[in-house]
Amino acid sequence: MDSEDDMHDAYDVESLDEDFYSGGTPMGSEDGDADYDFVDNESEDSEDITSHRQQHSYTILNITDIHERQEEDISRVSTVLSISRVAACVLLRHYKWSVSRVHDEWFADEGNVRKAVGLLEKPVEMPHNRELTCGICFESYPRGENFAAACGHPFCGACWRGYIGTSINDGPGCLMLRCPDPSCVASVGEDMISMLASYDDKEKYSRYLLRSYVEDNRKTKWCPAPGCEFAVEFVMGSGSYDVTCNCSYSFCWNCTEEAHRPVDCTTVAKWILKNCAESENMNWILANSKPCPKCKRPIEKNQGCMHITCSPPCKFEFCWLCLGAWSEHGERTGGFYACNRYEAAKQEGAYDESERRREMAKNSLERYTHYYERWATNQSSRQKALTDLHSMQIEKLEKLSDRQSQPESQLKFIIEAWLQIVECRRVLKWTYSYGYYLPEHEHAKRQFFEYLQGEAEAGLERLHQCAEKELQIYLEAEAPMKEFNDFRTKLAGLTSVTRNYFENLVRALETGLKDVGPSSNQATSSKSSCSKILVSGKGSKIGKAKTTGTSSRSGGRNLDDGNLWSCEHCTYANPRSANICQMCEQHR
Repeated sequence: MDSEDDMHDAYDVESLDEDFYSGGTPMGSEDGDADYDFVDNESEDSEDITSHRQQHSYTILNITDIHERQEEDISRVSTVLSISRVAACVLLRHYKWSVSRVHDEWFADEGNVRKAVGLLEKPVEMPHNRELTCGICFESYPRGENFAAACGHPFCGACWRGYIGTSINDGPGCLMLRCPDPSCVASVGEDMISMLASYDDKEKYSRYLLRSYVEDNRKTKWCPAPGCEFAVEFVMGSGSYDVTCNCSYSFCWNCTEEAHRPVDCTTVAKWILKNCAESENMNWILANSKPCPKCKRPIEKNQGCMHITCSPPCKFEFCWLCLGAWSEHGERTGGFYACNRYEAAKQEGAYDESERRREMAKNSLERYTHYYERWATNQSSRQKALTDLHSMQIEKLEKLSDRQSQPESQLKFIIEAWLQIVECRRVLKWTYSYGYYLPEHEHAKRQFFEYLQGEAEAGLERLHQCAEKELQIYLEAEAPMKEFNDFRTKLAGLTSVTRNYFENLVRALETGLKDVGPSSNQATSSKSSCSKILVSGKGSKIGKAKTTGTSSRSGGRNLDDGNLWSCEHCTYANPRSANICQMCEQHR
């Protein structure tokens, strides 16, 4: 983490969320049709990608940067208010390092501010007696062995060191330390710490002071990645909250969870809580077990007859179906594998409520499992793609350059494809949490969401397979292959097409699918094209998504419904009367 140059294209790994979906120039072809028209990018050098960071609305700060900014703020306040550096530091800590707020409050009511932070207008000297009594240990010491804050209350050096050391060991509260005298509110500044504290305590105090500049400042936050020492200064109100640190970790500035665009922070918080909570364990217990009628412990039955014996010390024997005592069962009740008491009671409705609750719990569990499995699968796929990207950057790109006699500068399209895969896996992962919380009754929105998700996933699978499997042929080739240029065209085209799919998906989810409704043309179009919506009711599946992507990518051909045409860029189904795509606004 010494510099941006040492991060082996740290931006390449994680920071494409804003660049991919900001409406900028796509990587590769803009056409996105079946011909995969390739755009020559040889004139662009590798700095074009990393230069995007400078356009972002945040700044990455290392420890030196933080210290310099802190010193600048202290000096500015000290100069403007004509106070000491120690007093300026006390003021800034009290007002959470906001220079503008310090100025506003000071010039509005200086006396009130001084009282609030413990700054005396005229410092008081210690009494000029030869000996002074310490206010803590009540021992008498020569005047030179006593020390006092601006208030003039004398305490011996040993008591001061104990008081300061204890406060520092108690935590960051030592930054607002006051005079030990219970009736005094005078602040104890950094000068007293430097003069009286031990070396270790001074180091710890300095760390607290530096960290407070980040943790108390509403404009800065630490990167939440484990072991990372970078901080991020963010410009509020600048749009996307996605931030990528120099350590390669991407996170959301608003909630400090990992980057989750286009899903909002509230949905992410609910999803993470659900994944960590015990609610799904209880749902599983309710759906797959029954309580012992005597001790109420849950029992799972996976095979065998209806005669159940609870584990010790209970040992109660009962019927699995009706939960009645087994002593009342036998041949007259249907034997070991049936229970006519249960069947009769069931027909009378005696078990309707418990069966309904069990069925609801089972359905809820199955639905959650469906979305969670796909969320987790895309997470693991993304981690694998990150590993493959790193391997490509470190060793495989050089190998491919040698095998195909191509300069590495002309192989940038492969890195761009892997960067697209990594980012799309992240987006696709979070769309499953979005789908889980999408209301079931909003059928038009759900259909449109699943259609966009399916198209995006199908495009991503094609791109991933091309970058992972087909590239291997050229890596293993003994001599340059003339088909490599065709592969270049195909991979660059798939990168562009996949980007278009995910742009549509991100744009739709960030607006809450608000353009889709029972009376909207988009909902009608998306529902009427049955050849394009091939995903299940609980989210898209890869197998079906592949079929969707293959059948829908047909250039500008008409769909089965003669009143619709498919956009070449985003495959959206538009009314025949429209000459501009209602989704991507491209001409027909």
